[in-house]
Amino acid sequence: MKDLKNICKIALVQAEPVMFDKAASLEKALKYIDEAATQNPDLIVFPELFIPGYPVGMNFGFSVGKRSEDGRKDWKRYYDASVVAGEKEFEQLAEAAKKTGTYISIGFSERDAVIGTLYNSNVIFEPDSSYKVHRKLKPTGSERVVWGDANKDYFPITETPWGPIGSLICWESYMPLARVALYQKGITIYISPNTNDNPEWQATIQHIAIEGKCFFVNSDMIIRRSSYPSDLEEGDAVSNLPEFVCRGGSCVIDPYGHYLTEPVWDEETIIYAELDMNLVSACKMEHDAVGHYARPDVLELKVNEK
Repeated sequence: MKDLKNICKIALVQAEPVMFDKAASLEKALKYIDEAATQNPDLIVFPELFIPGYPVGMNFGFSVGKRSEDGRKDWKRYYDASVVAGEKEFEQLAEAAKKTGTYISIGFSERDAVIGTLYNSNVIFEPDSSYKVHRKLKPTGSERVVWGDANKDYFPITETPWGPIGSLICWESYMPLARVALYQKGITIYISPNTNDNPEWQATIQHIAIEGKCFFVNSDMIIRRSSYPSDLEEGDAVSNLPEFVCRGGSCVIDPYGHYLTEPVWDEETIIYAELDMNLVSACKMEHDAVGHYARPDVLELKVNEK
């Protein structure tokens, strides 16, 4: 492990997206970036699918062997609100990273530039305005009727003064081999854009921080029933949702599995924290999952990168 800059200042944005609205979600993200920048962070992190929101509870007219035309209209509306990597939305976010001198991680629904498939993706912008995109390997449950399996950009790593940073989206973190793929790249900061407000998720993220001996950034969002457009075709499904569809729970876990910041529930906020990067190497004394605590002669992971 190379020498790391001692302190990484992070701004973790827990916010409500503007559902089905690409322009408004981007505008909100840019405002939060400007607000966070007043505290001079090194890294700003947003939740999963912040642009244009995570449509919890919707089914887009899918049932086994059937589709509905009303559901197709809602899906096309979401498709139109999704982002093509490299186009104007990316240009504005890249400019924000350059202007503020920060690394920016944000989740978005990615529309492929050539084919008609959507992907649940996360991008990390660097201060020089370059970026790397990660596509979710396997959409979870009914997500598979909206987003496709990743066909590239499996485990990109962003090199920073605080070590390599990577992300796994939501339940990708329940794929043990995917975690190991990141550990093998030496990540020091593990970003998890997600929509997990259940209590057992908190146990998961503490475990991963201990296992990977890295900082775990749990980036969750607020979604209210009122977040959804009132004129969706699938209005009945939305009307049956609770007032708080997703309560948040964003927090930062240190490499020993302790809360550096406690989970925050039911509110939009920016969580600020300073990560002591000395902990990452210090705690590997007794456990390094892909180093001295591994048995490559017995167990080996082969990763097919694209």
